[in-house]
Amino acid sequence: MKLNELKPKPGAVKKNKRVGRGPGSGHGKTSCRGGKGQTARTGASIPPYFEGGQMPLVRRIPKRGFRNAPFKKEYAIINLDQLNKFEPQTEITPDFLLKNKIVKDLKDGLKVLADGELRVPLIVKAHKFSKTAMEKIEKAGGRAEVIA
Repeated sequence: MKLNELKPKPGAVKKNKRVGRGPGSGHGKTSCRGGKGQTARTGASIPPYFEGGQMPLVRRIPKRGFRNAPFKKEYAIINLDQLNKFEPQTEITPDFLLKNKIVKDLKDGLKVLADGELRVPLIVKAHKFSKTAMEKIEKAGGRAEVIA
């Protein structure tokens, strides 16, 4: 096989659509853009939610409730059953969990939830605890401390 014998697979190469080259080309006159108006112009991109100047649906519908989005706190969550693999009396802190790759991102703090059973007495330091998580930690012989 020689370099001059190489050919792309059939159907791999398509001819360019040459628009605006007269009626014989099949792509003349309006250059495949349809009729006149906004969509026939260059740079025209009308968003799908645009309703031709009519009051948009999102503004017609009544707004309800309250969104606390800019001030919302989002916590990294850990369950008690994830803490069973550590040695007794280990101090579990947010940095410790980050270092051991149990939590990927702390966000606004760490919250401990009570899913599963804790079988090892541990010293757990977190920003928030659920009530049952605190009870289960103390029942296992450990200690739950809230970080300010």
